[in-house]
Amino acid sequence: MDDLTAVRELEADVPALSDDARSAARVRLQHAIVQEGRPSGLPRRLLLRVAVAGTAAAAVAGGIVLVRQDGDANTPRMAALSAAQLLHKAADRSRAAGAGMPIPRNDQYVYTKTYITRTYVKDGRTKTWTDESWTSVDGSKPSRRQEFGKIHNDPPLGKHEVMWPPTKYAELAKWPTDPDKLLKLLRMDSTGAMADMSAFTNACQFFVVPRVMPPGLEAATFEAVAKIPGIRMDHQAVDALGRRGIAVSYPKNDFAFIFDSKTYGYLGVRLTGSTADLVDGKFKYHDWYHEMRSLEAKGVVDRIGQRP
Repeated sequence: MDDLTAVRELEADVPALSDDARSAARVRLQHAIVQEGRPSGLPRRLLLRVAVAGTAAAAVAGGIVLVRQDGDANTPRMAALSAAQLLHKAADRSRAAGAGMPIPRNDQYVYTKTYITRTYVKDGRTKTWTDESWTSVDGSKPSRRQEFGKIHNDPPLGKHEVMWPPTKYAELAKWPTDPDKLLKLLRMDSTGAMADMSAFTNACQFFVVPRVMPPGLEAATFEAVAKIPGIRMDHQAVDALGRRGIAVSYPKNDFAFIFDSKTYGYLGVRLTGSTADLVDGKFKYHDWYHEMRSLEAKGVVDRIGQRP
């Protein structure tokens, strides 16, 4: 039996790949073979089996997801999922998850539980926190915010206090849920690459500070980000709770969204930061770190200290 016949027989056990997926997987496999060399004493047929299985595994590791092609539910194929397609799936997931969530009253609180890991670049040391916060829906009541383990009892929001994007539910309810209109707002009416970067950062800010998103706004945010040119994916992301996910980021931006690799549900945000000191009128940055903020629980409650 020749090698090609052996490969065809062995490949019968592996779901068929698209041409793009096969090419990408073959490059990864060839690189791995060059790095490792042929194992001593490994039979040629077994090496072929490892190669075929490795091709499929490399495709999955490279971000290939199982989808149906040509409308035939009986013929699964492996196809690449783009960052925009992933965000649209995340939007669908958000709408489905929020369909039964009641609209909060102004006298209620947003409860969030967030798990944070921070790893410092210089020495690799890691810190972790589990933060719980109760935020007044309309800002008229005191809130309790836990930030990196420290509890802050915040007074009611002042009438002239400015925060963007806003945290008040009534203010967010005025925001458009049409992705095109929302993207324009996130770009702050500017254009070009810097506007795209600002739009991506502003979209991530929705999820950094606890807030209740009105119906459809979270999904619209993901769909707006899907329209930003240059967004990309990292298929090997793991959030702070150890959940496997896919990151969506923008080049040279310090933020990234993390979505569940199976359900496409939102898991958290990844960011790069540092400590800044003002010296002689200029900021000096030091203690750079990588941080993961994973959303563990979220809900609407009637009082501070209550959990959903």
